[in-house]
Amino acid sequence: MCQTARPRENKVLELLRIKMNIKQIIESGANVQLIVNAVDLREAFLSLMQEVNLTENKKEETYLTASEVCSRLKIDKTTLWRWNRDGYLKKVKVGNKPYYRQSDIDKLREG
Repeated sequence: MCQTARPRENKVLELLRIKMNIKQIIESGANVQLIVNAVDLREAFLSLMQEVNLTENKKEETYLTASEVCSRLKIDKTTLWRWNRDGYLKKVKVGNKPYYRQSDIDKLREG
């Protein structure tokens, strides 16, 4: 049983080493050509897709209610309504309810 698990572990370690080497080559900006077999290319592609999915999951948007926005910005609901009307801070509908994007509120605070 250990003998069959050993080659699998070696393959995983080799893939990790290859991935690190390819990353280092890319980051160095070197002008090189790589010859890769289809299996290694598939593994590299799947690994890259996992990294992309992880970063996309971290970028999920947070939505706030009108009351939360008013308390964070220290404004009245009438001001929030006027800002929406004028396009200064637009609401978005999630289902039937109005919400405001946290990223839009952060932009207001910054600029």
